[in-house]
Parts: sequence; structure tokens; C-alpha cells
Amino acid sequence: MDTQKTGRGWRGTPDLWLEAAYALLVEGGVEAVKVMPLAERLGLSRTSFYWHFADREALLAALVDRWKARNTGTLVARCEAPAATITEAMLNLVDCWVDAQLFDSRLEFAMRTWGLTDPAVDRAMTEADATRIAAITALFRRFGYDEIQSDTRARTLYLTQVGYIALRSQESFEVRMGRIPAYVLTFSGVAPTMAEIAAFRARHAVTSDARAGP
Repeated sequence: MDTQKTGRGWRGTPDLWLEAAYALLVEGGVEAVKVMPLAERLGLSRTSFYWHFADREALLAALVDRWKARNTGTLVARCEAPAATITEAMLNLVDCWVDAQLFDSRLEFAMRTWGLTDPAVDRAMTEADATRIAAITALFRRFGYDEIQSDTRARTLYLTQVGYIALRSQESFEVRMGRIPAYVLTFSGVAPTMAEIAAFRARHAVTSDARAGP
């Protein structure tokens, strides 16, 4: 056992407190994210929290920043990833719906629920939606779709995914993987090749948890 982490006076780290706050947020919503429950979960004193964050609002702001970086930042990066075809580019984006390390659907649901009662978070969500749709639209434009087609296809794809998250839809890994070629065809109008699907499946071979999304 690490005595540095269990000895008297240890106050944890900012990341430790933030990870515990994340767990409370996805389990019980923003109202569950309070200093005392966090301290109890971590087995640390309440005053230890204030070595890392000025107050609860600072912790909540850090959670918002984490969500922006993890979900919006990663989605945009996947849209901009190199691809030779529209279908390969689509599969790069669909990585987000398969790998929770890229796009966290539980966090997304919690943030959308939080935004219903917090105008600042609601504004952040509106901005995130616009940024994500713009990135997906740019993906289609990159492969020669016109402006209206790109915008409409981007919204169809994105709003479908938001619907999965809002409904907390769950499906087995194999069912989800089996639907992906048809989703790519539906959203892009082009069917992925067998080689593209094989490459996609290969990079997600160890992902077997059921989660929301196409």
C-alpha cells in the first residue's frame, strides 16, 4: 500500500477529486456533486477539498471543461482525422459512438440533464451542439457534398446520436457493430467496403460494453 496516499495529512489530488465528482455526476446528477459526499467517497477530510478547488463552483467548472475536452474536442478531432473516402471518414466519427474513452455518453446525458436547470450549462451545450454539427458538416463538404446536403446529413447523423443518448438506448456490442454498415450507408449514401468495416472492427475488437449509439 502506498503510504504517501494513506498517511495522515494526504489531501488527494485535483484529478482524484475531479474523478470522484464525475462519478457522482453521472450517478446522481449535479445535485449529487457536493463536497461532503465527495470527501466521504474518497475517505478524506472535507477541508482537503479546498487545497485543490476554491469552492464547489470551481469544481463544477472543471467538470464542464472535462466534458468539453472529452466529448466535443474528441468528436471534432475524429471528424478531421485523415480518410481516403467518405465512408472511412464516417467510420472515424463512429469510433466515438463505440469507444467510451472517446465520447462519454453517460457524461453527455448528465450534462444535458444539468443544462435543463442551469442556463450557463445550457448555453455551453448549445455551443457544443453547434460546434459538433459544424465539424460533421465540414466532413461531408470535404468529400464533395454540397452545402445543403452536408448540413442535412450532419444534422441527421448528430440528432440520431443525441436521440440514442436521450433515450439511454442500450444494445449489445454485436448488434451495434452489425448495424454500423447500414448506418454509414444511411447517413452518407455510400456503403463502406468490406475492408473498411474489417479495419473498423479490428480497432474495436476489445470493446464489448453495451452503450448508447449507432
